[in-house]
Amino acid sequence: MNQRALVAAAAASLLSTMLVATPAAAQEKEKCYGIAKAGQNDCANLTGTHSCAGQAKVADAAEWKYVAKGTCAGMKGLSADQAKAKVKESEGKKS
Repeated sequence: MNQRALVAAAAASLLSTMLVATPAAAQEKEKCYGIAKAGQNDCANLTGTHSCAGQAKVADAAEWKYVAKGTCAGMKGLSADQAKAKVKESEGKKS
């Protein structure tokens, strides 16, 4: 194999590895509720008061950020079900 073919094969291999690895990395994240600070949320909250990233006015259980899968509990964050229950509970106390 000549040097040009070897370099082309190496470049193709590297590009294909990068294309395959990117979706896998995206799948290794999870939503972690209750850890996003005001203005640092990743998207819409559970209560529907906003629909975009960075629009959280306060840090609360309805706001979330993407974190590495398996790290949310260590950050004292909540799963979606836990956050929904906490939001529902706090709404009940307001009534």
